[in-house]
Amino acid sequence: MTYDITKKTAPAMPNLGKGLEFVKLALSQISPDMREPIAPTLFDAAAAHISGTEFMYPDLTWKELCGMMDALSAGSAGGKGQMQGYVEAMMRGARQHDTTELQKLVEWQRTMKSKGANKEKPVRPDVTFWFPPSDVTNPAFIQNAMACEQNGEHTQYYNMPEVEMADKMCGGHKQVTQTIRNIYDKQRAGALRATADGVTGNPTLRVNMNISCTPGEARNFFKRDLFNGTLGRIAFSYKARGNRDGKIPRQGKYNEAFLCKLDEYIVRLQACKGRFIVKPLNKLADQLAADMAALADLTDDDALWDMGKRAIVNAWKKGCVLYILNGQTWTRAMGDFVEWLVYFDLWSKSQIFGDMLKDGDTSTVEAQKSGPKNMLSDLPDTFNEAQLEALRVTMDKPKEGTKRQLRVWMSRGFIEYAAQTGLYTKTNEYLKGK
Repeated sequence: MTYDITKKTAPAMPNLGKGLEFVKLALSQISPDMREPIAPTLFDAAAAHISGTEFMYPDLTWKELCGMMDALSAGSAGGKGQMQGYVEAMMRGARQHDTTELQKLVEWQRTMKSKGANKEKPVRPDVTFWFPPSDVTNPAFIQNAMACEQNGEHTQYYNMPEVEMADKMCGGHKQVTQTIRNIYDKQRAGALRATADGVTGNPTLRVNMNISCTPGEARNFFKRDLFNGTLGRIAFSYKARGNRDGKIPRQGKYNEAFLCKLDEYIVRLQACKGRFIVKPLNKLADQLAADMAALADLTDDDALWDMGKRAIVNAWKKGCVLYILNGQTWTRAMGDFVEWLVYFDLWSKSQIFGDMLKDGDTSTVEAQKSGPKNMLSDLPDTFNEAQLEALRVTMDKPKEGTKRQLRVWMSRGFIEYAAQTGLYTKTNEYLKGK
């Protein structure tokens, strides 16, 4: 494992080498203090330009590059708003398209009002919005999903500056879990809608989404959805509160030169069609799956294991987007970046939700104290069973699991047992990779 998510400091983003030119371009206008937390969130808007394209995941299923959801979490006035400049630059074409579509709707509504009660009403124009407003209502969301499905299976993209806006889009907070599940899994909306033309409104949800929130807002919003898979389906990117240095962060300008270069990447995204298998990316996903299992065993944390599996899928999709952006070629630097995305997602969640909202606390202080702990690192290089048992008790884990944990650590090559002394010793392989 390259990264240690049990520390308070964030896993450092790797060097943006060959194949990551798009990431470097997108981050060039972001202030240096926000580049690392914003880097994982760049792909949702980019992937909204992709349609008619599928990639094979290691489980042999074909996946479209929709259902991508990222939450950028930082304190109030922490710099989250810098996402807006990038999003508007990336979605310029969608804005223009939506403006034209809206004008069609306005003209139709004007004609409807001018017709008398007994005159035949014009048919509503077939309009689709690619970048709908963040305060969209649930009926409008479903109606637009229907239109997008019928017109090229286009992906809707949403940029929500407040996480509570998801309630309105989903039709209430109780529906958020099911809607997020359907978006992530590219399922149908699951709720029919009655209209004057009959019963309709159960489209396949092709949606990508960015959400901005403070840690406290995130904890309040997701506090009932920590164990049902909702949290794992959303990749989190957390920026810890910085020092009071009294300096205003400097942002760049999205000038013509930047936009021209960005448009070259957008053309690649829009032109990509067909089915692809990226073997080195799938090999990396298999390696990460083994690493997640080892990490879960070191921490004895089933919740971390469950979130880790979906963190791999989320990062893998971003790797597919990078593959397209890089002219359908793969590089080692791209693999390093995808690996970092997995660990940064899990680290961010541990910083925000580490205590799993015990006693309803919404501050992040306890969360950061109660994140995943590598129990083996808290033991001396040579230790006995009683020491691990005592450690488990202090972490509110049942002492009955001590023997099983020792067996798992031995099978993974983390420790060795000396029958003569009855002591366990950390292996050189574990100490080197720690």
